Amino acid sequence: MVLPLSLARRLRSARTWIALGVLAPIGMLAVSGTMLLDMRQDAYAKAEQTSQNLLQVLERDIDRNIELFDLSLRAVAKNLRAPGVAEVPASLRQLILFDRAATAQDMGVMFVLDERGDIAVDEGAVPPRQGNYADREYFRIHKTRTDIGLYIGQPIVSRLTGERMLPFSRRIDRPDGSFGGVAFGSLKLSYFSHLFEPVGLGRDGAINLDLRNGTRIMRHPYVEADIGMNVAGRSTFQRFVSARSGTMVGTSPRDGIERHYAFTQIGAWPLVLNVALSTREIEAEWRTKAFGIGGIVLVLCGLTMFLSLLYGRDLRRREAMQAELARLSSTDALTGLPNRRRFEQEFERAWEGARLAGKPLSLLIVDVDHFKRVNDRYGHPVGDAVLRELARCLSASVSRPRDLVCRIGGEEFVVLLPDTDQPGAVRVAGEIHDGVRTLGIAAAGIRPGAVTVSIGLAAGPLTAGTKPDDLYRNADAALYEAKTGGRNQTQCAAEGATRDRVLRLVGV
Repeated sequence: MVLPLSLARRLRSARTWIALGVLAPIGMLAVSGTMLLDMRQDAYAKAEQTSQNLLQVLERDIDRNIELFDLSLRAVAKNLRAPGVAEVPASLRQLILFDRAATAQDMGVMFVLDERGDIAVDEGAVPPRQGNYADREYFRIHKTRTDIGLYIGQPIVSRLTGERMLPFSRRIDRPDGSFGGVAFGSLKLSYFSHLFEPVGLGRDGAINLDLRNGTRIMRHPYVEADIGMNVAGRSTFQRFVSARSGTMVGTSPRDGIERHYAFTQIGAWPLVLNVALSTREIEAEWRTKAFGIGGIVLVLCGLTMFLSLLYGRDLRRREAMQAELARLSSTDALTGLPNRRRFEQEFERAWEGARLAGKPLSLLIVDVDHFKRVNDRYGHPVGDAVLRELARCLSASVSRPRDLVCRIGGEEFVVLLPDTDQPGAVRVAGEIHDGVRTLGIAAAGIRPGAVTVSIGLAAGPLTAGTKPDDLYRNADAALYEAKTGGRNQTQCAAEGATRDRVLRLVGV
């Protein structure tokens, strides 16, 4: 497959390889970064799924136990209204009112309070233990309101056992609808400890159970000071109660640790459960992989960029060497002027341009008079100095960018003047003679005016069918005339008869 010329040149360019060497690692970094972000999202998705599954299991267990509690309290309230229950012996009435659920593990105390707050029936003792609970919050609420149903209060310390418990209660109505007391039961907070303890959440993970009013019921790991505190003012809790369930990432004001929270409301009860996992621990495995992969990618990208820069530097050196070789191949080493090769290239280009545009083209051939005498008398180093000074004079005599001064061999120079007719070329030749008159080599005793030049001038356009060589031959023939005519002068090739004269002079 042959590549287009422009593409091939670009692929050989040092800038192209340097750009590719920089862009490729950047692309690798971008792809790696995207992959690492996807891995991070996967870590959070896995943590969220784990939290949701755990939340669902805990929520179902708590909801089922509270529902059993509510059914037991409903049964107490209903059985108290059954005919004859009030007249049966205390021990039998205890069996009628309290079912086996009241003896379950982690179940606290259960009793019935009369309208004054005294214990009327006690699940744990016959006759009932003594105590008045008219000062308890749940008793006051049920006494004043009939629409509460099951009331879940804030954690309390039992007056009978001294343990922390979560209270549940229901109002007992008399047949006429008036307040007849409270059916009360409690669940030991150890129930939640036993439920949450097997769950592994990491060092900074936590499970929190709160009432909707912000009262903390339980925290795992257990912190005594947290039980009963109010967290309603925290932004995280406000988010929990604003939706039935969901997830969020937030910073805990308690310890300043950022956590991923999964939360839900438990059944129809005023309870909010949340599972909190430390984002640092969620990202721990990902972070280890990210550092490993990122480090390897950075090293590879750095190595790629370094090698690309080295390769680019070598290409730049090669380009500079090629440019220097190209310059040297078209430059005269002694004078620094373009050489014959460069002249031939530019002459062809100028001739074609003049032919197509119909514009004039002039050529001057300049030769140093008696240059062999200079070399024989002063030596070749002085002769070389004369040639360098002549090159300076010739260069100073032209001012347009397209004008070209070349050394084509020995003491012979040419001046190519595009868009210049014969009068214009004659003026340039005069300037050359004026400049040469000032040429001198003081160190060798060569005074200004001692060196002279002869110039042959030919100008186009030529007649139809002529070639670039014809213009050169005309100028060369004119130079011959200047030499034979006494030197230190300019001779112009005559138009029309020039070609015949050239052929004649060449044959002489």
